[in-house]
Amino acid sequence: MEEQNLTGGSEFHLMRLSKDPDLQPILFGLFLSMYLVTVLGNLLIMLAVSSDSHLHTPMYFFLSNLSLADIGFISTTVPKMIVNIQTHSRIISYVGCLTQMSLFAIFGCMDDMLLTVMAYDQYVAICHPLHYSAIMNSHLCIFSVCLSLLFSLLESQLHILIVLYFTYFRDMEITNFFCEPSQVLELTCMDTFTKNMFVYTLGAIYGFFPLTGIFFSYYKIVSSILRIPSTGGKYKAFSTCGSHLSVVCLFYGIAIGVYFTSAVSNSPGKITVFSVMYTVVIAMLNPFIYSLRNRDIKIALKKLQSRVI
Repeated sequence: MEEQNLTGGSEFHLMRLSKDPDLQPILFGLFLSMYLVTVLGNLLIMLAVSSDSHLHTPMYFFLSNLSLADIGFISTTVPKMIVNIQTHSRIISYVGCLTQMSLFAIFGCMDDMLLTVMAYDQYVAICHPLHYSAIMNSHLCIFSVCLSLLFSLLESQLHILIVLYFTYFRDMEITNFFCEPSQVLELTCMDTFTKNMFVYTLGAIYGFFPLTGIFFSYYKIVSSILRIPSTGGKYKAFSTCGSHLSVVCLFYGIAIGVYFTSAVSNSPGKITVFSVMYTVVIAMLNPFIYSLRNRDIKIALKKLQSRVI
């Protein structure tokens, strides 16, 4: 069929997770539960860190900001999806789609940037322990978070400006349950070369460079740990960065899976499964990873529980 240019219009049509009406109540309950667990878990991490003076360190400062970004990340997509399931609607307004796309880019990029900053924090803590306090001072921590936010806002605005510039769309059907930036970009009447250049440039800046920084940090960390003579010292050093490494593997593993699935497969079902894992599962698992693998967080949560009781 010949492609037809459609105007920006007033609304887009999102894809349903399932067309089976009997599954709708189950999906509603499942995603509502996952959303509440995610928000509660990340709020508990933030409360535990803020209430315990022993956790007022750079690592936990970044962790609190990561939890805040995770709450924003999942709140960008899941509440709208839950409402759509309940109302049996697939419609999202043009302004609503741009807003969702913008917030998704901001919080997704914040996760990306903060994980990179946390990798550097782990590198300094293990490779330069004597200079840790001097290097990771409060000014650098605040500057790092502000810089991460600035980069996130920049990426978001680039996506929005491109979509606003091309006011005509080839289609109004988005093959996902939310306005994923790359899929909205795919619907614009932009030539393939320009589109690929834009995607690859952003991918290099916000994907390749942060991932390279994380790999370099952990290369240095592993090299330093292997030089520790005692087995106990090696175990203690590895356990320090175990939670962060688990989250990094989860975040980038699923993100790469989403990218290759979108590029290789034309199956909306597979893309949706990876998108659910990327937008919902990662944010939900982060508090469990940090609370189960981190002794300090466990102690802070117990103290918080005893104060409430």
